Amino acid sequence: MDETTVRFLGTGDPLGSGGRLQTSIHVDTGSTRFLIDCGASALSEMNRYDIDRNEIEAILLTHLHGDHFGGIPFFVLDAQFASERTEPLTVVGPPGTETRVTEAMEVLFPGLSSVDQAFDVDFVEIKTGDATRVGAIDVRPYAAVHPSGAPSYALRVDVDDATIAYSGDTEWTDDLVEAAAGADLFVCEAYAFDADIPYHMTYTTLLEHEDEIDADRVVLTHMSNPMLDHLDEVEHECATDGMRIEI
Repeated sequence: MDETTVRFLGTGDPLGSGGRLQTSIHVDTGSTRFLIDCGASALSEMNRYDIDRNEIEAILLTHLHGDHFGGIPFFVLDAQFASERTEPLTVVGPPGTETRVTEAMEVLFPGLSSVDQAFDVDFVEIKTGDATRVGAIDVRPYAAVHPSGAPSYALRVDVDDATIAYSGDTEWTDDLVEAAAGADLFVCEAYAFDADIPYHMTYTTLLEHEDEIDADRVVLTHMSNPMLDHLDEVEHECATDGMRIEI
């Protein structure tokens, strides 16, 4: 079994808590490379770690908040004018993804979405419970509890010999148990430590359900300042910007 490399490009919240960058995870299985979420700062981290953007075949989105998809216009701009991409890019997300991404391109860089470019941007919109094949990747969305103007998802990604699950942003929902079942890696939001914040995961709530999570490895991400202030009390592994793990 070949190792899959997971690089946390950004592990912060939309407010830049702790100086952390916005959510994005780079996955390299050896045969394919993709992002899970693409926050506005993702391109900077890809450049920092000398990640070849042209090798990224797909961007999988959990939901349509700016700190999770706001980096796509910058990624496309770079693909057109810097990395000179020629291969298609597939953007996978909930219903409404194509409209929201296109609108974001036009707000940030008017005309960007209609430029005659050397590569195609293909949109695949996925629905809760339906497994979708994108190249070598099987992605299955589960309903998250997190209003975002479109459905929000936790994602289960099966690729080559690896299974990665990611909660996205959500308060606790039993669907996370199924999403993470048997996964090699479960990346889970831990926005708050013990405060009850609607639509986000609280660490103490995750502890109440940890016996239900059947994943080989659990890594926490998307932490606010109050959560970061309690890291010395946290029993689980916490991601940092740039952290690289093998599964």
